[in-house]
Amino acid sequence: MNDPREQPAYSIAEAASYLDMPAATLRSWVLGRTYQTSSGSRFFQPLIDLADKKRRCLSFYNLIEALTLNSMRRTDHHISMPNIRKALDYVKRQIKERRPLLTERFLTDGVDLFLDKYGQLVAVSKDGQLAMRAVMMDSLKHVRRDSKGMPSKLYLFAAPAAKSASTSVVIDPRIAFGNPVLDGTGISTAILAQRYKAGDSIDELAGDFGLSRDAVEQAIRYEVIPLRKAA
Repeated sequence: MNDPREQPAYSIAEAASYLDMPAATLRSWVLGRTYQTSSGSRFFQPLIDLADKKRRCLSFYNLIEALTLNSMRRTDHHISMPNIRKALDYVKRQIKERRPLLTERFLTDGVDLFLDKYGQLVAVSKDGQLAMRAVMMDSLKHVRRDSKGMPSKLYLFAAPAAKSASTSVVIDPRIAFGNPVLDGTGISTAILAQRYKAGDSIDELAGDFGLSRDAVEQAIRYEVIPLRKAA
């Protein structure tokens, strides 16, 4: 049976909106781009092996790879993609993983290798490397993993530290074709938002779907984030 995590499911615009990042940046990472230098045109090779190059669609695994890259980009150190590429190539060789950004080994061994190599390339201080590590780990707290250490869910708000009355918005490639749902319910956030816009109150939706008010509010809040609508 094909792993749904490997299947193309998201356009570049959809994926960028889920990850709260510019679509143009993600497009460069998955398709590459031509840029001009003083010696002529050059091509920036993709950093992510796109699941469906013809239709330009990302898989769930591609989402996680982009999430990790985006966390590196969001540090205060203005990390250049050529240096990220060099550091990632080094990590691939050292931990012998074809796609290190996906694996638990990247979290346990690869991050430190990456930061050490990147520090050598651009002279980032140890304090700077620690700050970068904290940013990356904070982003990866949004990811749940299976027993083999591979990503299985992506929380679009912060993942819950423990089971509680609150229900988080999550992408689970096994449910609703990988569209955002309320975790543990399979209820689409889009359906709740549509009903709310049609005039149903939060209390009515909570009663109809057997949800808490907080869960309904999270779903609606997620669906009306301006960035999603702009994408």
